[in-house]
This record gives sequence, structure tokens and C-alpha cells, in this order.
Amino acid sequence: MWQRIQTVFLVIVIIGVLVTLIFPIWTINSNGEQTVLTGFYLLKGNVYQYTPYAITAMLAIASATLALIQITKYKSRVTQMKMGALNSFFLVGVCGSAYWFSSQLIKLMGPGQYGLGMWLPAIAILANLLANRFIRKDEKLVRDSNRLR
Repeated sequence: MWQRIQTVFLVIVIIGVLVTLIFPIWTINSNGEQTVLTGFYLLKGNVYQYTPYAITAMLAIASATLALIQITKYKSRVTQMKMGALNSFFLVGVCGSAYWFSSQLIKLMGPGQYGLGMWLPAIAILANLLANRFIRKDEKLVRDSNRLR
């Protein structure tokens, strides 16, 4: 299982989206008050607002869970490919919701700074695409070897 490169890429996906939950997506300091957007909440001063910002966290947790299940299904490459396609939608949802919420905050508060939580889902998308590519490559190799028998 670990000797396959797609497993390494799927672990990168898991780490990427889980670290996204910890690090801020967007921050701004205005009038001595810091506003921080994370995957779970918006922290404005001392007030936490969870809805609708927790959608990003829900999609990230779903993506990490799906990638973990995808690693355990290494004997069925077709199932892995289907799960990888579904995980791509979840990852695009994470990036899209992070971008949407941060752009709405930029309209309200002015330009701030993007954090590491904004860029890690993009790295996770690339790792997921590479994992899917190598899974397809393995499946093609197995089908070609079956044809030669």
C-alpha cells in the first residue's frame, strides 16, 4: 500500500485539508481589531461566528475522510478512481467556499491578507489529481497485462 506513489499523494491531500482547518484563510487588522477567517469560524474581535463559515470545514473533513477511505481501497482501483473524482468535487468546494467567504469579507472590510489556509486546498487538489493519474496508470497496466495472458 505505502509503496504506491498515489498513496503518498492521498496522504498529502489529507494533511493539506486538515491543516487548512487550523491555519487562517484570511486576516485583517482594522481599527485595532483583528478579524480572522478560518475553516470553522469567523473571529471578529472576541465574537465567533460559525455559520455559514463552517461549510468550508465540513467539506474539508469530508474530503479528508474520503481520501482516507480511498487509501484503504487499494485493491479496487476502479473504486479508487470513482472516489478520487468525488473527492475532486469536495476539494473544489473547499477552495470555492474559502474564496467566496474571503471575497465577501474583502468587500465589507477592505483588503486583508490571505493565509496558508487559502493555499493548502489548491495543493491538495493537485495532489488528488496526481493520485488519480497514477491510479489510472496502474489500472491500465493491469488491464494490459491481463490481455497478454
